[in-house]
Amino acid sequence: MNTRMVMLTSAAALSAAASPVFAADAIVAAEPEAVEYVRVCDAYGTGYFYIPGTETCLKINGYLRFEVYGGPDQNGTSDWNARTRAQVQFTAKSDTEYGPLTGVIVLRNNGDNASTEGTLDSAYIDIAGLRAGLFYSWWDDDLSGEPDVLSSFQTLHNSIRYQYESGDLYAGVSIDELEDGYYETGEGSNNFGVGAAVGGKVGGIRYQVIGSYDTDNEEGAIRGMLFADIGPGTLGMAAVYATGPNSYYAQSEWTVAAEYAAKITDKWTITPMAQYFGKFVSDMDNGAVPSSFDGLGDAWRVGVTADYQIVDNLYAKATVDYTDVDDEDSVTKGFFRLQRAF
Repeated sequence: MNTRMVMLTSAAALSAAASPVFAADAIVAAEPEAVEYVRVCDAYGTGYFYIPGTETCLKINGYLRFEVYGGPDQNGTSDWNARTRAQVQFTAKSDTEYGPLTGVIVLRNNGDNASTEGTLDSAYIDIAGLRAGLFYSWWDDDLSGEPDVLSSFQTLHNSIRYQYESGDLYAGVSIDELEDGYYETGEGSNNFGVGAAVGGKVGGIRYQVIGSYDTDNEEGAIRGMLFADIGPGTLGMAAVYATGPNSYYAQSEWTVAAEYAAKITDKWTITPMAQYFGKFVSDMDNGAVPSSFDGLGDAWRVGVTADYQIVDNLYAKATVDYTDVDDEDSVTKGFFRLQRAF
């Protein structure tokens, strides 16, 4: 009996093996492709990450800003105007035998109405102290408050500049294309200028001295700024002298300004300021700048700016100023700003 059962079982097994199989083929899962995750790059500070497949570090940051301005003729004949701005900055860095190689692109869009205006705000290459491209000059630096006027016309130029830095000291020279500056009637606007700067920090004092020469107008300007940590805030002072109207400074022949940025709390900063102008140019629009400062009157301005840190990366700013010009009507203006950084 047992032998018979074994033989029957073996025959059944051989028969099954010889029969065709009609079941569906087994599903074989594909091997997942290797994924290269973004790596943090901490060699150049926070916010950088490696571009996948490269040794280049990239940082993306920017801000969103909403502003409402008030004052005479802010938009045509209207005494107020609102606008929104969006700005994104891309900064790429990599190591070379000459030090970090940096590339910066800043894209900005100003929305004053339904038709927004997009611009290339900055784009430059920087290596070993040499910078070339579209970037803001030293004249774009100013006091921390808003009402001061320490530069004229456009401070964004196609330039080439060398800046040496060592510890708390820097010094540099630049050549700037002055397409958006001052030029006399009958002349073209494609001028160029040369500039130099020195600045740094000594203890609780920071300083900067710059001088620039407009080669086409054969006029120049020099400016000095000083910041000192005093009490609960920072005292800022500045002075400018121009030999004549030029693309770097044409608001007045000379001016002095002072402010005190008082840190009231961790969130509040209040900055009162005052500025005096010798031989003041009251109308800088539509080519109204005179060929010299001779015969112009003086002017003075006072103002106050309030900054409030609402939460991390979100702050509000409000400012108002009053300007009094010899033999002209006084002007009061200001703005409110809400800005979110990222």
